[in-house]
Amino acid sequence: MTDKIPPFEIPEAVRSFTEQAVDQAKKAVDDALSAARGALDKAETSATGAQSSAFELQKTVMDLAEENVSAAFAHAQKLTQAKTLQDVVDLQNAFVKAQMAALGEQARVITEAAQKTASELGEKVMKG
Repeated sequence: MTDKIPPFEIPEAVRSFTEQAVDQAKKAVDDALSAARGALDKAETSATGAQSSAFELQKTVMDLAEENVSAAFAHAQKLTQAKTLQDVVDLQNAFVKAQMAALGEQARVITEAAQKTASELGEKVMKG
């Protein structure tokens, strides 16, 4: 049984305000991610060979985190354009479905990167 939410129009002023808030939040997060990326890149250039594998894993995790933040802000932007509560529900359902699919792929990518890092570090330890 699928119950539809009763029609309710979200006022344009509310949508406009939330759109501005999302844009400001996205800029703040983008700036923070950029600073974190810069710090990671700087640390990587001074890393020893044994540390470089770990930095590659960190970069992979950072890339995936950026993808998730981007997806969340794109979703928030879409939500600001929703005109009814049913639109909000539909957008949220689609977002959750897409994020669950992305989570499976991201878990695979992180597992592969972690295995590669562990293998490379193990080889370096065995070589002395």
